[in-house]
Amino acid sequence: MREETLREAWVYLENGLFFEAKSFGKSGSVVGELVFNTSITGYQEIATDPSYAGQFVCLTMPEIGIVGANPQDCESKKAFCKGILCHHYNANYSNFRATMSFGDFLKEQNVMGICSLPTRFLTQTLRKEGAMMMIASTEIKDKEKLKAMLKDSPRIEEINYIKEVSTKEPYTHIEGRFDFQKMEYSKPQTYKKILAIDFGIKRSILNQLVSAGFSVEVIPHNFQAKTLKERFNNKEFDAVFLSNGPGDPQMLTSEIAQIHELIEYKIPIFAICLGHQLLSLAFGYETYKLRFGHHGGNHPVKNLLTQSVEITAQNHNYSIPESIQEVAEITHRNLFDGTIEGVRYKNALIYSYQHHPEAGPGPLESTQIFQDFANALENI
Repeated sequence: MREETLREAWVYLENGLFFEAKSFGKSGSVVGELVFNTSITGYQEIATDPSYAGQFVCLTMPEIGIVGANPQDCESKKAFCKGILCHHYNANYSNFRATMSFGDFLKEQNVMGICSLPTRFLTQTLRKEGAMMMIASTEIKDKEKLKAMLKDSPRIEEINYIKEVSTKEPYTHIEGRFDFQKMEYSKPQTYKKILAIDFGIKRSILNQLVSAGFSVEVIPHNFQAKTLKERFNNKEFDAVFLSNGPGDPQMLTSEIAQIHELIEYKIPIFAICLGHQLLSLAFGYETYKLRFGHHGGNHPVKNLLTQSVEITAQNHNYSIPESIQEVAEITHRNLFDGTIEGVRYKNALIYSYQHHPEAGPGPLESTQIFQDFANALENI
């Protein structure tokens, strides 16, 4: 049986809670926002989702590490979260695809892993009091020192992580969905081209776009709408995709202004998560922060177009307002709290969704969304 040495660690939350714990990831002292995730599987995908930049993720699944880690399950080029919190960490992994333990993976990714925590209590606390800032340390055990360090650190809503998670140079993505029988990514035939603006895009989203028939060019967050207009008029692409990403959307004033121009140019747009929120802001409708956010792979969403209920993957702290109905038709609603999960804008080909139809991890009941947008483009 494989063993890893667990080090002592200490966790302090801004509400005053203090815990002695164990560490299985990187060493040091790290500050971030604490949220919880209700997914039963997919801890590697969660750790590598760029939307978690600046956050510690408390996993409600008590046993973590059993399936290890492997290169195929990374959702981005690296892990951007601050750390993973769990109840019990298993260094002894057992899965035919695993190439290393989850602890070794987190060390390689320079991410903290904290275990031996009462994660059920932490989740209940976050549900009651809301997402909050915290500090974790393998060096400092003095509660008052940790409290002072946390107080002197910037809050997540004061930090723009988009520059860190976005690609620096354009690139083409050609892989479709992963074929578990062949153990390789498919390469479907493509019919339309989409420019994916990277605010922290997940690989699973790119795979689903390709599988829906799109050739995909990924471009940085600091795009210029006028340049895209010229390319669109020259028929170099057919639509724009606005990706998921971390942080408060209202911080991205430059990106919002450029998206507003794309809307004026009548370029078809498809958006997920942060992109969904940025669209709302570009139309002039302010977003708001949820109490503890939606993070997990088991959130029921009602598709108002088909009247069906889809179990979805979610990862967001912000939502768009009900007043959006002035310019858009609501197509999806969250059945937990009634918040808006999807809209189609009036007088424009713009499909926008809050939940993650590509999952990674999570169910794939909403993947038809990708094909719906591709079909809508065909009918222009």
